[in-house]
Amino acid sequence: MASVNKAIILGNLGRDPELRHTPGGKAVATLRIATNEVWTDQSGERQERTEWHTVVVWGRQAENCNQYLKKGRSVYIEGRLTTRKWQDKDGRDRYTTEIVGEKMQMLSPKGDGGGRQGGGRPGGEPVYDDPAG
Repeated sequence: MASVNKAIILGNLGRDPELRHTPGGKAVATLRIATNEVWTDQSGERQERTEWHTVVVWGRQAENCNQYLKKGRSVYIEGRLTTRKWQDKDGRDRYTTEIVGEKMQMLSPKGDGGGRQGGGRPGGEPVYDDPAG
């Protein structure tokens, strides 16, 4: 039986990419991306929920993300979901699910994003603050 593991998100960076290198020298960047869901509830009130996603990209793409993406920029990501097991400082097993980015496309104009002028970006798009840091 065939299976599919595909994730597609379009959102805004909550902070600048974090670039690091493996002991073997391969670049890896971690992105925190916010996506929004907006709806009207039964009483007619507008509701909004922000979901935070962790995306990991590797190699040259990681270096490009670090060079060109900044907090607030819009980005389109295609990839796959993966879950990692790790141990916290108390030795307890923890699990983290993240998206391994395979395709990335920057959507904001190069000079757009990053700043907090007027509480948002030109055009009224908000700049997101990542609650994780």
